[in-house]
Amino acid sequence: MRGFTLVEMLVVLALLGVFVSVSTVSLLTVNNKRQATELEQARIEAIRSGTPRTTQGVLFLPDGRVIGPGFDPLTGGARAQ
Repeated sequence: MRGFTLVEMLVVLALLGVFVSVSTVSLLTVNNKRQATELEQARIEAIRSGTPRTTQGVLFLPDGRVIGPGFDPLTGGARAQ
């Protein structure tokens, strides 16, 4: 008789689940790094040019301060989570 046992099918499903979860975490990490790089670049350009820059709903001022969600309006630093 040919076919798959229940144990074999469960092992394959478990391996697929691990692969999908690892892939998802990796993709999210890459996306976060890209966004961080974009924010850093906008801040650098605002300081160098002397004019405010906006990206992803965040305003970077020429003096280095940052105004936007997730940032302290008084200091311009990231809010503690």
